[in-house]
Amino acid sequence: MSDHQPKARHAIDLGGTRWTFPDLRTLLARATPLRSGDQLAGLAAETAVERIAAQMLLADLPLSVFLNEIVVPYEACEVSRAIIDDHDAAAFSPIRSLTVGGLREWLLGPMATPERLAALRPGLTPEMVAAVSKIMRLQDLIAVAAKCQVTTAFRTTLGLPGRLATRLQPNHPTDDDRGIAAALFDGLLAGAGDAVIGVNPATDGVEDYTRVCRLLDEVRLRLDAPVQHCCLGHVTTAIEAIGRGAPVDLVFQSIAGSEAANRGFGVDLAILAEAHQAGLSLNRGTVGRNVMYFETGQGSALSADAHHGVDQQTMEARAYAVARRFDPLIVNTVVGFIGPEYLYDGKQITRAGLEDHFCGKLLGLPMGVDVCYTNHADADQDDMDALLTLLAQAGVTFVITVPGADDVMLNYQSLSYHDALYIRGVTGRRHAPEFEDWLTRVGLLDRDGRLTDGSAALSALRPALSLIGSAA
Repeated sequence: MSDHQPKARHAIDLGGTRWTFPDLRTLLARATPLRSGDQLAGLAAETAVERIAAQMLLADLPLSVFLNEIVVPYEACEVSRAIIDDHDAAAFSPIRSLTVGGLREWLLGPMATPERLAALRPGLTPEMVAAVSKIMRLQDLIAVAAKCQVTTAFRTTLGLPGRLATRLQPNHPTDDDRGIAAALFDGLLAGAGDAVIGVNPATDGVEDYTRVCRLLDEVRLRLDAPVQHCCLGHVTTAIEAIGRGAPVDLVFQSIAGSEAANRGFGVDLAILAEAHQAGLSLNRGTVGRNVMYFETGQGSALSADAHHGVDQQTMEARAYAVARRFDPLIVNTVVGFIGPEYLYDGKQITRAGLEDHFCGKLLGLPMGVDVCYTNHADADQDDMDALLTLLAQAGVTFVITVPGADDVMLNYQSLSYHDALYIRGVTGRRHAPEFEDWLTRVGLLDRDGRLTDGSAALSALRPALSLIGSAA
């Protein structure tokens, strides 16, 4: 694959002005709905008219162009090589004659059944999927994502129709065992945790990583609960801990859409492959063998100065090509976590969350969202309520929940355990089936699937509740 590919010039007359975009990378950037990160990088359209001109040109662009012009050079980036080398021409064949606009119409039409969407996945590149998202309204993103079905499993089965899982995030600013355990039980009493019980450690040493894993595993074993846990340390820490015999369920890593950005995270595809094999070697799953957990977020490549002049949403979609190589149990975008420099306000966060979910699901990932914002962003919990409600309608695999919607370790605002109760109540979304059975068995759910006051469950939970008082 040559680094010196011919670059097409794209031009259109609109509003008495001839708009010209020198290459695909520029066209994609100018067509992107407004966001602060692209403005910061000098990539955004300067006017709404320029954006519309770029979107019109993008809609008429043949999908085959994305296989001939790569936004990050093939020779310079292993993510680009993975995208091109993994592309399945046979899967692409049914849509190879379409334009980006034609793909949008096909996706929204009756021919795009869950089965056909699943068959199409290997034929789609992240850039194709990012491009079509740029000319879609929010309702389009929701409608198509809702048709995409991606199912994974470890101790619970995720992504089934009519289901919504949650990550229970019992973080503590000093990784105190009692603090983690208390927040964990608070979440379990509210029915959270069927996607994963995941702790972001305050440190990244192997000893602390192993201690957190052992604590989470002790809770699981004492409760006989079908959950998977994860200490979100660096992937190399997980590999070393596995070698020392730590009870690791899921192996976690933050990833991005370029080799250079991933290098900033301290990883490459070879390290991720090693971690994947290490996780599989433990054979700890009961209903499935998906052992990887990835987090992404628009703006990560830009913040690392590793975006190659590509807009942040297209770079985000490229991260999904990395994720799908390793058959993850779950993936989530931390949509508002990186800050207002990249997504300025609630409107931009909402758009980005739905874009990321759409792109991830269309590419075949079990996509979740951390519905969140930082305290210096122009956003609030009303924005998060709206995004949560829209994502539920879009069939999001899971969302992240923290005590009181306020993460005391990472210092940002997310969803609370009770926000998950709200969305289950208004949409009828149920827990993962194995976890739902456990909640019913211990008395946290009644026969109609409604959360109880927990009093009937105290005897079942008591063997593990002692960890709050006895943990060192």
